[in-house]
Amino acid sequence: MVKKVRYYIFLKDVLLLTISAFGGPQAHFAMMLDMLVHKRGYLDEKELIELTALCQFLPGPTSTQTLTAIGFKVGGPNLAYLTLLIWITPAFLIMTFAGIFISSIEEYNISMEFTRFIKPMAVGIVAYSAYVIIKKVVTTKLAVVLMILAAIASFAVRTPFVFPAILLVGGTVTAFNYKRHEKEEKQKINIQWSNFVLWGGVLLGAALFGAYLDWLGIRIFENFYRIGSLIFGGGQVLVPFMYTEFVEFKEYLTSAEFLSGFALVQAVPGPVFSFASYVGSISMKEYGLMGQVLGGFMAALGIFLPGTFLIFFVIRFWEQLKKFRIVKASLDGVNAASSGMILAAVVLLSIPLSGNYLNYIIMIGTFGIMMFKKIPTPFLILGGILLGIIL
Repeated sequence: MVKKVRYYIFLKDVLLLTISAFGGPQAHFAMMLDMLVHKRGYLDEKELIELTALCQFLPGPTSTQTLTAIGFKVGGPNLAYLTLLIWITPAFLIMTFAGIFISSIEEYNISMEFTRFIKPMAVGIVAYSAYVIIKKVVTTKLAVVLMILAAIASFAVRTPFVFPAILLVGGTVTAFNYKRHEKEEKQKINIQWSNFVLWGGVLLGAALFGAYLDWLGIRIFENFYRIGSLIFGGGQVLVPFMYTEFVEFKEYLTSAEFLSGFALVQAVPGPVFSFASYVGSISMKEYGLMGQVLGGFMAALGIFLPGTFLIFFVIRFWEQLKKFRIVKASLDGVNAASSGMILAAVVLLSIPLSGNYLNYIIMIGTFGIMMFKKIPTPFLILGGILLGIIL
């Protein structure tokens, strides 16, 4: 009974995150840190950092995988599946019906001005999470060097494939210093391959069905499953992939429709990968209302399944794997490199704010409030939206 109550509270916390998590994976991390670590204690800061770094090694939506992995740690696979469902459903529904709305009218003018303060607030939230993480994990001169180099590499090389490479290099550097860690009693690693086989099987099966079945829905699923198996990093990484494939090559939607949807998803809480539902919905506008709902569902299923299969595969033996001294030592470098990547994210996200002093004031003010006043992040976001409406 105690476990059921704990699971209920956890799912309620996930729902609160779902309806208030604006700003992409870095801001999502800060909110998870605040709610799931500091307030609830489902795991500690180090465990959250390790899980986030692990998910950055894998293709798929990082914040979705991290939250699903936390659900697995708290209550096993059943709670993890419920966590995933609660996390993605609101954004999936909003973006699917946004696609239906936009495709049903010829002339529209959607103003997102009331969300204009969310971006500087998100940067302030990310900056605070970077401060907390650096204070916690960057404790040696080598860690400082790795953090700085990782930040420079993340900023200079604008490709999602650089992220796993940075983490791999950081982990390799500190792995050589494994003797500084004490030996732990290790258990034999029991790898269950079922989810990995499932991931590969669905990838191959979707490609075959997509080639031989003349139905757009299965092709949309195959397209997004393939993209979800290749994408590392946040939802912004989806944009060049999807624009090239669905606008320029396949012409499922126009450039104006695509850009309108991408603007809208910035104001929707939850995973930015829900943008796939919007694209899937508009892509099936010739199939009527139910066809568009199905298109949004197939796109969401395709984009979220690969990362889910892969994190379920790895998380089952992660606790045993990290007891090895060489793995522990490599996590020191992974954590330092991860800190550098978040630091670079602060700089990258703040660049579009240039030239607007009010944005900087809001960004610094958000950082200061989180550091000194400890106001919950959802209330800060709500305040930003209300400020946008008033002004």
